[in-house]
Amino acid sequence: MAARRISSLLSRSIPLLPRRGQKSYLGRGIYQYSTAAAFEDPIKPPVDVEYNKLLINGQFVDAASGKTFPTLDPRTGEVITHVAEGDAEDINRAVASARKAFDEGPWPKMTAYERTKIMLRFADLVEKHNDEIAALETWDNGKLYEQSAEIEVPMFVRLFRYYAGWADKIHGLTIPADGPYHVQTLHEPIGVAGQIIPWNFPLLMFAWKVGPALACGNTVVLKTAEQTPLSALLVAKLFHEAGLPPGVLNVVSGFGPTAGAALCSHMDVDKLAFTGSTDTGKVVLELSAKSNLKPVTLELGGKSPFIVCEDADVDKAVELAHFALFFNQGQCCCAGSRTFVHEKVYDEFLEKAKARALKRSVGDPFRAGIEQGPQIDAEQFQKILKYIRSGTESGATLETGGDRLGTKGYYVQPTVFSDVKDDMLIAKDEIFGPVQTILKYKELDEVIRRANMTRYGLAAGVFTQNLDTANTLTRALKVGTVWINSFDTFDATIPFGGYKMSGQGREKGEYSLKNYLQVKAVVTALKNPAWL
Repeated sequence: MAARRISSLLSRSIPLLPRRGQKSYLGRGIYQYSTAAAFEDPIKPPVDVEYNKLLINGQFVDAASGKTFPTLDPRTGEVITHVAEGDAEDINRAVASARKAFDEGPWPKMTAYERTKIMLRFADLVEKHNDEIAALETWDNGKLYEQSAEIEVPMFVRLFRYYAGWADKIHGLTIPADGPYHVQTLHEPIGVAGQIIPWNFPLLMFAWKVGPALACGNTVVLKTAEQTPLSALLVAKLFHEAGLPPGVLNVVSGFGPTAGAALCSHMDVDKLAFTGSTDTGKVVLELSAKSNLKPVTLELGGKSPFIVCEDADVDKAVELAHFALFFNQGQCCCAGSRTFVHEKVYDEFLEKAKARALKRSVGDPFRAGIEQGPQIDAEQFQKILKYIRSGTESGATLETGGDRLGTKGYYVQPTVFSDVKDDMLIAKDEIFGPVQTILKYKELDEVIRRANMTRYGLAAGVFTQNLDTANTLTRALKVGTVWINSFDTFDATIPFGGYKMSGQGREKGEYSLKNYLQVKAVVTALKNPAWL
């Protein structure tokens, strides 16, 4: 598979089929949100939780404190299992393991081709366990099983194969100098990388961070989100089955103020990478500065504009804008959460966007034909409902949705607001939920100014048939990614990151390797050289 696009889920609502001879366990039934108050009982996931401890130095161990915390099923709010709760002492153990593996172990010292082979074996194992990993991800996160099994796990595999291919292609340069010198640069692994991943895409963020770090010869301490600790432990176990030496990859589950802060402040961590909210990103930077000034890569929040131009095919624009916002229950940092529509097509677009939201099927993400599962947890659920109330109170028109769905779990009705103004909280803040805000504009210069009038700069979508309009917007929008007549196209080769307060640095693609390498200049004096 040369590439995987998350946007291949667009307009797809096919039933899930048994995979590789397995018996189908998925139920049937589609519920429009307006009639789905009484859900059927949740489907029992076809997977058991085998790993719920910390992974340090190649072994699953209890937290030093002996503490555990519950991880919940978003469909019901019920406990899936209890997971070891790492804190500062466990971070110390994990960093010591990673440091020893880097300074004394075989990983940075083995040939790059040997690292490639281990990473490829790992990708093969993940591919073999696709359905098990996908089911665990859906159970712990609430995202659609189809999305996990057909998009995200294959994309995870693709990313690791991509980075495996880079391992033996990392090299420095030979540089001419003014004088009798031989000058070369070495691209060296940076050392121990501390990485903190979010809950909305646990598997993909594991791949975005661990893949390039290990390809470059580093060792890793990975702190998972407390909401979704399970899939990282499973795939890390498979990595060791593939031949990864002990200590190269350590996984600590725990909370930000304890485990996360300890990792960011640790004097023996050489690099940090964080994906999450902008406010937490500021804390990560501060802790790095107060400790050893370790370099930091940040992929943070967004409030991305999706601009529908006057020449747009409205039906196609409605469908793409719907996908850009509602994908992954709206829990996506680059979601097209400000839908700017030209006044000439605004009324038609609004009616069709409302109708599309009313058709959206919400329910158990393990059930065939469902388009939207639950939000991640009670905190996010209540946050979304609070923003919806803010929208109505500030004068926006609630076209549809606006409330919880059902009585169990964290389901929110697909919600559409019209008559939205730029100064409303629903147009300024990152809601991270299934809430579409539709704004009207008149002129191209106007929409450029308004689209850029935000502290964020992660991504943007543009829907137009005019090449000049597309080119104008591409260069004018202050964002890290612009999708033209598409959205959420995430190939392994395409760099991703933000402008302004959406972060610093780039992930994926060749650009991501720079995050995990040091450049050393080596200058050797030449005696009577034949040439310079």
